[in-house]
Amino acid sequence: MSDQDNQHSAQNEPKTLKEALEREEAEKAEALSSDVETTIFEGVRTENGDPVVPVKMDLEDLFNFRCHKGVSCWNECCHGADITLTPYDILKLAEHFKVRPAQFVASYAVPAFHEGSNLPIAKLVMTGKEGKGPCVFMNEKEGCTVYNARPATCRYYPLGLGAMKFKGHKAREDMHFLVREDHCKGHAEENLQSVVAYRREQGVEAYDLLNERWVDILMKMASWRSMGGPGGKDVPKQTKQMFYMICTDIDRFRSFVFDTRFLDTYEIDDDMIESLKFNDETLLQLGFDWMLTIMFNEQRLVMKEKVLQQSIVKARDDMGISGE
Repeated sequence: MSDQDNQHSAQNEPKTLKEALEREEAEKAEALSSDVETTIFEGVRTENGDPVVPVKMDLEDLFNFRCHKGVSCWNECCHGADITLTPYDILKLAEHFKVRPAQFVASYAVPAFHEGSNLPIAKLVMTGKEGKGPCVFMNEKEGCTVYNARPATCRYYPLGLGAMKFKGHKAREDMHFLVREDHCKGHAEENLQSVVAYRREQGVEAYDLLNERWVDILMKMASWRSMGGPGGKDVPKQTKQMFYMICTDIDRFRSFVFDTRFLDTYEIDDDMIESLKFNDETLLQLGFDWMLTIMFNEQRLVMKEKVLQQSIVKARDDMGISGE
């Protein structure tokens, strides 16, 4: 590709959320000729109104923000928040309370569906009528009582995180944008900082890394639904249940891996198997690699040769094809 072609391609890529959404709608009208392979995943804290400033922010871009007890809106953002709990959020919060993930989810989360993908997710409980009260972890005087283990969405605020992926590109493109809610006075504080510095201060890197495959699944499923999916079919209910189990009950998934024929089916080395017995983070990544394999036919996990041959024979038999 020439320098002129590269320049033309860069100029045509969307720079704001608004442009990205407009492109997505336009490309939908052209059916399968779309350049955009996936939809935007927004890490916005609330769905009230439209607080998103639709301008793409790069890592070195600067913004003013500081939150502290002296600001007049202290704790307001912790009321009526719509917070999706990522799988890594659940692991860290369970660790904070010294319980297992399923116990934490049973006590502090409610099941819901991700709007774009229609896949099951867990959301943090809000108190009060219709969930408009404070977060279950908020103390009016001290603020967040789980601050060191707070969810990724809380860490990012007032930044949002979006992601896009173009056809022909292996990697997705992450983008940041500001969330300006009317009540928030933190934007008026004199504290100019870069996006990358804020991310580092809030400790989001580990959360992004451990949630990356989960985000990919939500994005891919949202894209498939918008384009009608393979054959226009939705993901089977059993697959959705398995996805939710991996996200919220890692111990149950561990039992599935070790008590069924899972390890007889897939090529997994001995060191990895030992890690899966005790390491929840490793097991989580295995679970999402498996989901990407069975949902989207990505070769994240490889079937053992014997199992693969048996599957081929069965498929041929089901189709009435002779092996001779």
